[in-house]
Amino acid sequence: MNKQMKPVIVFICVENSCRSQIAEAFGKIFSQDTYEIKSAGSLPSGKVNPTAVRLMNELGYDMSLHSSTSVNQLHQEEIEVMVSMGCGDACPNILAKEKIEWEIPDPKEMPLGDFRKIRDLIKDEVEELFKKLESA
Repeated sequence: MNKQMKPVIVFICVENSCRSQIAEAFGKIFSQDTYEIKSAGSLPSGKVNPTAVRLMNELGYDMSLHSSTSVNQLHQEEIEVMVSMGCGDACPNILAKEKIEWEIPDPKEMPLGDFRKIRDLIKDEVEELFKKLESA
């Protein structure tokens, strides 16, 4: 079977619990038909943050089936765009055609209102990324 592969976009953070999971969710909402959307962590926690799941549920997206995975599970040669969510030195050097760095604070210890602002910031950044990719 000769199936056309979709370009891969991967969102990376340290634990793959909050930021990159939320970005993956928005990526799937906005452009799942065009791209294969993934997320991973340099030191994955093994679980998705329950507050992140709750706040994405507010927007009608069920993140309960997402799982926290390691960057070591990525097929690096396939990555079109890698977006680091602001993990600095903790993010590994991943092979990707394009690398983007977003300095987004980790919301895991933030009050609910601030966590929601981070979710919305990630939504805006993901929307802008896809607008840029579409116009390229």
